[in-house]
Parts: sequence; structure tokens; C-alpha cells
Amino acid sequence: MPKRGLLPKREMDFSVLVVTLMLVLTGIVVVFSASSYMATIKIGDPYFYFKKQILGAVIGSVAILFLSRFDYHKYQRFTVVKWGAVVIPVLMLLAVRFVPALSVSLNGSSRWLNLGFITIQPSEIAKFALVVYMSIYMAEKRHDMMDFTKGVVPMLAVVGGVCLLILLQPNFSMVMCIAIITLIMLYVGGARKLHLGVMCSIGVVAVIALIIVEPYRMERLMAFLDPFADPSDTGYQLIQSFYALASGGLFGRGLGMSQQKLLFLPYGESDFVFSVYAEEFGFFGVLLLLSMYLFLIYRGVRISATCKDKFGSLLAAGVTALIGVQVIINVAVVTGSMPPTGQTLPFISAGSSSLIMFMAATGVLMNISKNCVKT
Repeated sequence: MPKRGLLPKREMDFSVLVVTLMLVLTGIVVVFSASSYMATIKIGDPYFYFKKQILGAVIGSVAILFLSRFDYHKYQRFTVVKWGAVVIPVLMLLAVRFVPALSVSLNGSSRWLNLGFITIQPSEIAKFALVVYMSIYMAEKRHDMMDFTKGVVPMLAVVGGVCLLILLQPNFSMVMCIAIITLIMLYVGGARKLHLGVMCSIGVVAVIALIIVEPYRMERLMAFLDPFADPSDTGYQLIQSFYALASGGLFGRGLGMSQQKLLFLPYGESDFVFSVYAEEFGFFGVLLLLSMYLFLIYRGVRISATCKDKFGSLLAAGVTALIGVQVIINVAVVTGSMPPTGQTLPFISAGSSSLIMFMAATGVLMNISKNCVKT
């Protein structure tokens, strides 16, 4: 029997690492293809986004190496980790809001911190940090989670406070993503289905209200319902995405041959990178990419289901939900299945913060896999 607190000596799930690295390498190649022309015209450096993606991949690889070997039980063992997972993102989000010297704004949103050598998005860090916090909280309060007032409300108050700071950026889509992940984790954590149903109902009403009070959100909704009603403005991006998806055909135009990336499709290197990928690699390339995501999600679900302790199971479920929810949202947006949002495609889209955090999360998932029942 292993000593208490130590992981049993079992090989971690290296299939998670293999698929993660395949996705990261795919992302590096696609980001360079999607961004080089635009970066040359607008920045004067065709390698601008490529270099940032490489930097993110290097830092992310270090994170995987460390976190895959760092006993995840220690997150739960030290109180400072639980509250640090809330306090640190809150401080970073406050800095974005109230320290102009560090804040970077784009298109009317202040979402980034400029640290000199790298620009980070605190909401990306907050998203993953909240998964750690919720996992610790629900593992400790496992017997209270069926009690809405005693178990669920205190956790929702903390998560809601962080989401309010994110909403002020504004970043409505990130709040939506966190809300969905919170509901999934509450379900896994043992909350009553009745309570989850009530929260979903309240959430739907809140979403409708938030869309109505902000004109730009209403414009996005209208563009989603009928992008061709305003093809030169609100519907432009989605229409260009449709063109990219359609022109890819079965086998694609070939790597580097996308036409929409030639300043036709906005954010083709980030939010709409899936469209450029589909145009260059076609239907079968899309099937391959989605198959990698499905395999990674499947392994995450298996790790969560077979983990020997509640905290590890919740943490694995949260990480897996993060990946799955964000893939679904991004693909749904670029295919016109839901209103446009600003969520990246995990491991693929340009963005160092997102890439580093997703790679770090898979490192944690690998570490948890060492403490699973072998199946």
C-alpha cells in the first residue's frame, strides 16, 4: 500500500500527452498559415503571431512537464491554493479594470495585461482557477452539495463575483462558458437536479436580459439569425466563415492556400481559425481534428470516472468540461449554429494565455490519471 497522500506508482495516461501535442503542433502550423499575410500587412512581421504561439507552446510544455509530475492532492491540502485560485485572478482582473498602464484594450474591451515579454488574458486564467476552486470546495463539502443554501450558494457567490469582474471588461462569452462549466461540475459534484433546473431557468432569463440591455449583443443575435440581412456589417464575419467552410470541400485547398485569410475573414487566426483550417484541409481534415478532440474528451471522462478520490474526479471533470465546452462553442459559432462569441479553439487559436492554460490543464489531467482504477 502506498503511503497516505502519495500517488500509487502507475504510469500516467500518455495518450493525453500525445493528442495534446498533436493539437498544439497543428495549431502552430495553422496559426502561421492564417496570420502571416495579415501580420505582414498590419504589423510588418509575418511571423508575429507564429512567434507568440511558439512562446506559448514552450511555456505550456514546461507547465505540462511540471504539473504532470506534481501531486494534485497538494492543491487540496493547502488552503492557500483554494483561495489563491480566487484571489490571484481577481487581482489580475482588477488590474485590467483599474490600472490603465498595464491594461491592453481592443475593440472597446479591456481584457489583457501587458507584462512586457508577454500579454496575458486574466479571464483565461480565472476560468481554469475557478475549476480548481470549485473542485476543492465540492470535495470538502460533498455532504452539503444537496443543500442549496448551505452547499451551493456559497460557491456560486464566489464564482459569480469573479464572473461580474469578467462581465465588466466586457466579456459576456467567457461568463457564459464559466456558467456552463459550473453547472456541469455541480452535476458531477452531487447537486440536486431540481436546483440545477432552477439555476438553468434563472440563467436563461439573465442571458436574455443581458442581451437586451447591450445593443452590440442584440446585433450579434440578429446577425446569427440572418447574417445576409446585413452582409457588409453585422453579418459580414459569419458570411465569410461560411465561404471558407464551403470552399474547403472534401480535401481542402491545401496548407497555406486559404483565400479568406487574405483580409476577408476577421480574426481568422484566433476566433475563426477553425474556418481557415476547414478551408485548407477540407471535410476530412475537420473530421481528423474533431476526432482528436473527441478522444481527448473521452480520456478525460474516463479519468474522472475511474479516479479513486472525489477531488481528483471533480478536477478531471472540470478540465474535460473546459475543453469540451469551448470546442463546442467555437465550432458552433463559426458554423452559424450559435451567435458569435469570442471564445478560442483550444490548442489551435492564436493566443498565448489560452494555449498555456489548456496545456497546463492537460498536465493536471495526466497527473490525475496516475491515481485511477485501471480499466
